[in-house]
Amino acid sequence: LADRACYASGLVTRTDPNSTASGAHEGTTPGHQVWTGEAYPLGATPDDQGTNFAVFSRLAERVELCLFDDAGTEQRVDLPRMTGFTWHGYLPGIGPGQRYGYRVHGPWDPSTGRRCNPRKLLLDPYTRAIEGNVRWSDAIHGHVPGDPFRRQEQDSAPDVPRSIVVASDFDWGDDHAPRVPEAETIVYETHVKGFTKRHPGVPEELRGTYAGLAHPAAIKHLTELGVTSVELLPVHHFVHDGYLLDRGLRQYWGYNSIGFFAPHAEYAASGTGGGQVNEFKAMVKALHAAGLEVILDVVYNHTGEGNHRGPMLSMRGLDNQAYYRIHPDSPRHYTDYTGTGNTLNVREPYVLQLIMDSLRYWITEMHIDGFRFDLASALARELHEVDRLSSFFDIIQQDPVIRAVKLIAEPWDVGEGGHQVGNFPPHWAEWNGHYRDSMRDVWRGELDTLHDFGRRFTGSDDLYADEGRTPAASVNLVTAHDGFTLLDLVTYNRKHNRANGDHNRDGETWNRSWNCGVEGPTDDPAVNALRTRQRRNLMATLLLSQGMPMILGGDELGRTQHGNNNAYCHDSELSWFDWEHLDEEMLDFTRRLVALRREHRVFRRREWFHEGVPEGADDEIRDIEWCRPDGTRMADEDWHTDGAAAIAVYLSGEHLGDRHGRPVIDDSFYLALNATAEPMEFRLPDDWLAGAWSCVFDTAAERPFEARAGEICGTAHELTLVGHSMILARRVEAR
Repeated sequence: LADRACYASGLVTRTDPNSTASGAHEGTTPGHQVWTGEAYPLGATPDDQGTNFAVFSRLAERVELCLFDDAGTEQRVDLPRMTGFTWHGYLPGIGPGQRYGYRVHGPWDPSTGRRCNPRKLLLDPYTRAIEGNVRWSDAIHGHVPGDPFRRQEQDSAPDVPRSIVVASDFDWGDDHAPRVPEAETIVYETHVKGFTKRHPGVPEELRGTYAGLAHPAAIKHLTELGVTSVELLPVHHFVHDGYLLDRGLRQYWGYNSIGFFAPHAEYAASGTGGGQVNEFKAMVKALHAAGLEVILDVVYNHTGEGNHRGPMLSMRGLDNQAYYRIHPDSPRHYTDYTGTGNTLNVREPYVLQLIMDSLRYWITEMHIDGFRFDLASALARELHEVDRLSSFFDIIQQDPVIRAVKLIAEPWDVGEGGHQVGNFPPHWAEWNGHYRDSMRDVWRGELDTLHDFGRRFTGSDDLYADEGRTPAASVNLVTAHDGFTLLDLVTYNRKHNRANGDHNRDGETWNRSWNCGVEGPTDDPAVNALRTRQRRNLMATLLLSQGMPMILGGDELGRTQHGNNNAYCHDSELSWFDWEHLDEEMLDFTRRLVALRREHRVFRRREWFHEGVPEGADDEIRDIEWCRPDGTRMADEDWHTDGAAAIAVYLSGEHLGDRHGRPVIDDSFYLALNATAEPMEFRLPDDWLAGAWSCVFDTAAERPFEARAGEICGTAHELTLVGHSMILARRVEAR
């Protein structure tokens, strides 16, 4: 231990967890040796002789490391050295499984944003695991409730979680990343707990856990569906809001992080004493073995400490001014670009380092394949405006580890100028809100112009092509966790969120949904048939569009939230997948669509469609042709009609390339869409598209892929599409 510098102290403070004065220095007892240790890496880093502890705080005047035994007895020791605002020490004999936290001594002046309070036990921002939940009480606040300038003197230790020292000892074996190319990626957004909590094929003790998602019964559904990448709602350890607990509700989605390195402990079947880390790794390893990527929805824009009235759990007590965006005119408050009460301060180098270290940890240590960044615009705000050249993007671009995985932005926040769809740097993909709105509008008969539909269906070149990005930069979605499920999208015109406890005021009011004539469930067979067609239409449009499709988990099963479009607080059967009442027909239809997309490169092009005739083409047929129902090519004026749409598109299977740029020949397809309420005749062009065509699916048929399978359409054949339906035909013979 000689290289750990000098011995610092042999005395620690011991406190009784049941004492109401447990924060006072009642006395000292001989305890752990403490060496000065090292300032890097941050966090708790064990080796075969002890553990190094390091934590950042520019404001701190003194930092106590607090160690807890199984009975909850606390021992405190000062970190002996501060190097570059990192407080650090090395404790021989301390190893994995040790519970710990910090207490920070420093200035208390909320009017200037300084909030140090040594009576509050703080989580290590770099902790790899967290044990326990927040017990909401006055003690967990840094200030006295009702008196924001007075420091709260109650000790918070009995009511807050502990950090845990974790070893890196998992056997990854021959695990390797699937590395699915962007153009071939099909994302499946789901929830660790909700996916298996009611799954009859998963053992009861594993349901709702990382181990449950790794179970063969869970993985079988994903592989049979054919998706390539599982995007998990937040798994960083998060906090349940006190106001939700008071209502008998809980934080379900997880957008309330308090530990950027720690997998959420409640999702672990193996307990919370650090075992959640290896259980999470085992889940990733099992999904990789099945060829599935794992993408994490990450929340680096804010934390679960809330606004200026929120609890003091970690960063607020370590260095409030450094970790958070303090309001320039009122430092007691925060600048809130997230709608959650606070915004993480990515202008601070140590905070930026925290985010980058977290990303690298999840890639190198947890083998994660990519990230979806919640409210990503908030991370790009250097001063006030969203800046695509911000330090956040610069560092990611230069980092060889982070830039090698999938990076997906939710390209907006709640601040002014936060909507930034299409403005993220190259190598990023983005949730395309324009795509979602356009597809919902076209199928409910409320499209502003066909031009917008055409742009979105072909990959949104107006948003991404100019920056050298490919169609896969557009993450196409029609539904997501925040909003209606697919079934609810065609069942409800209005949100039904009263169960959330906010008098139906929360959640999006303008959903671009259509209930097909009746609000809510009905026994009317005509309405139910129309809803079935609409679900098929939306799913088919999603999976046949250029770009990177994302399926909301459960849409293939007919999952409903009964009109609740903001079920963030329902950790219950309202949100959990119902495996006993799944829609087998919708599941089969979705599986076939996914297989169709994966089989045919024409639906997942690596390059943009040509404006004119592709180089080397033998005739004047472009790689894409848009047609009116009468079979003639679309004219410029046709693109600017509004209302219900009736349109067809020809997709040429020639002039494609594989991932190495080698020429590929695929089948050619003709897709007819009738979003009007009335039957419509579509004529296949008999001049420039002469030949025979075979029907692939008809969304109006009882069994869409089988009713007209192989049916040959003659050169001048007219296809009849009922209202709100679509037909896909494959060219089998060219003339």
